Amino acid sequence: MPKIKVAGAALNQIPIHWDNNLKNIKEAIVEARQQGVNILCLPELCLTGYGCEDLFLSEWLPAKACALVGQVAALTGEMAVTVGLPIRHSGHTYNCVAVFVDKELVGITAKQFLANDGVHYEPRWFAAWKAGEIRELEIAGKKVPFGDLTYDLFGVHTGFEICEDAWRPERPACRFAGKNVELVLNPSASHFAFGKSLTREKLVVGSSKTFSCYYVYANLLGNEAGRMIFDGEIVIAGHGRLLGYNEKLSFEQVNLVAVDIDIENHEPDTKLSVMPLEDKNDIFTRAASLALFDYMRKSHSKGFVLSLSGGADSSACAILVAEAVRRGLAELGLEEFLQKLRLSGLYQKCQAMQNKELHRFIVGEILHCAYQGTVNSSEETLESARNLSNDIGAKFDHWLIDEEVNSYSSKMEQVLQRPLSWDTDDIALQNIQARARSPIIWMLANIKGALLLVTSNRSEGDVGYATMDGDTSGSLAPIAAVDKFFILRWLAWAEQALGYESLHYVNSLNPTAELRPLEKCQTDEDDLMPYHVIVEIEKLAVRDRLAPKEIFELLNARRLEEPVLLKAHIVKFFTLWCRNQWKRERTAPAFHLDDFNVDPRTWCRFPILSSGYYHELAELEDL
Repeated sequence: MPKIKVAGAALNQIPIHWDNNLKNIKEAIVEARQQGVNILCLPELCLTGYGCEDLFLSEWLPAKACALVGQVAALTGEMAVTVGLPIRHSGHTYNCVAVFVDKELVGITAKQFLANDGVHYEPRWFAAWKAGEIRELEIAGKKVPFGDLTYDLFGVHTGFEICEDAWRPERPACRFAGKNVELVLNPSASHFAFGKSLTREKLVVGSSKTFSCYYVYANLLGNEAGRMIFDGEIVIAGHGRLLGYNEKLSFEQVNLVAVDIDIENHEPDTKLSVMPLEDKNDIFTRAASLALFDYMRKSHSKGFVLSLSGGADSSACAILVAEAVRRGLAELGLEEFLQKLRLSGLYQKCQAMQNKELHRFIVGEILHCAYQGTVNSSEETLESARNLSNDIGAKFDHWLIDEEVNSYSSKMEQVLQRPLSWDTDDIALQNIQARARSPIIWMLANIKGALLLVTSNRSEGDVGYATMDGDTSGSLAPIAAVDKFFILRWLAWAEQALGYESLHYVNSLNPTAELRPLEKCQTDEDDLMPYHVIVEIEKLAVRDRLAPKEIFELLNARRLEEPVLLKAHIVKFFTLWCRNQWKRERTAPAFHLDDFNVDPRTWCRFPILSSGYYHELAELEDL
């Protein structure tokens, strides 16, 4: 039995960007050849990109992918390479892997189980292949077997599980044991979420033990299509032992891991026991900063504009942009980093700069912050915003919007034939301040050709604590998938672990919208409820889909807070949740970061009109 070298490569692809995708495939093959790899596994749908969505329903997209098969085959001399692509056959489109050996297409395997949960909607675009079925397909002028196949690759009996295939009870690997399959390849497009790495490790290592085989898992990399982040994780295992893994969330276009294996050895030697445990704060920073970097370059934008209030949410967005610069430079080097962001003209000016000076200079080139004050804004938040901008090097401006707010208010007073007051018009007077900030910050973003960042978090999305066409205005919402309680803890961590001393000002402030007069001492938690309570209710209500009564019983047993207060907060959460679905329908694109989110376009669909849990909330009165 042979001793061979196997590898997985993560690729940072772009939907229907054929040049980019082929370039990355070629780079992975070249690198694998240089390392003496025999079998290379590339990610799911890497030829087209996974995020093509309804383009997969077209005839031309699968046809164009098939037309490129010859180009891919020509790259694969002296090794076996697997490439993901869609195949149109008998009126249906299938999610497939093409297998090339020494410049020849030898077969195409079709995915049997389609992801249809959370952010995935594969049954909309693809048909599931029937287990055990094999047909013949003509592609690139050659007839090849198509369907549920296994392969002899360099003397190794090899089978496939394509992403979701591996997560089902009746998975393909269950039938591989009877076929003496020795190597399983898993090309995947598995979105990032907190804690998912540990789950994958258990799957890959456990599968290699259960099915007495070697197992290679290769995932897509980067912010491919706008919302989902792929972490580019590679995991290789054999007979229950971890043999190799990579540093995920790389800024590189290609990230490859290769391992020598002896198929005959069922007790492979390894220095690895388990993959390192993730720190949630660190992994959030890495995922969100990579996503911002990819979003900027793939959208051909010239940077970011941010309405920096001096509070937690906008400060978090600013830090993530700074981290995208710091981490991207560290991994790519100055020349490649600037080239990817179309800033090569700055190269000569940057060459002589030291690290911190260089980081601050580049942040200043791509991030413009503005503090938009009113009479209700405090000196503390202004100084917080100013200090943070100076610390990271962002451009900073400060202006007042009282003139605009007063203009809108006076016109409405003429219409109503009465003065506006905080006693009768509280919400309107708050909202007009947020809305008055929007046109001018949008103007700045338009002039600069930049992305306007939205600063809303998931907790605000839950209860609609945001002004439509105001603080929700923007191109991209980088923290909308994480809760406010997490953001507050992450900022405290970032001050210490990442060295952003200016966050001391942010972390010393009590979160507030600063929309009411200062003497009213407005705070977010007084307006809503404690943020840690929102987190616990939302997990049970949104993620676990429990009824109000069930949530009360669970949280009351944990003594989260006094029963009367807990009931009131549950009623408030559900009331605001139902009332504000229309806001969630209109939010800017957001990154998927946690194991659930409240974006109706990617995870949580909810009716805009409903009873508002009228009967379900009434049940709480009897408890």
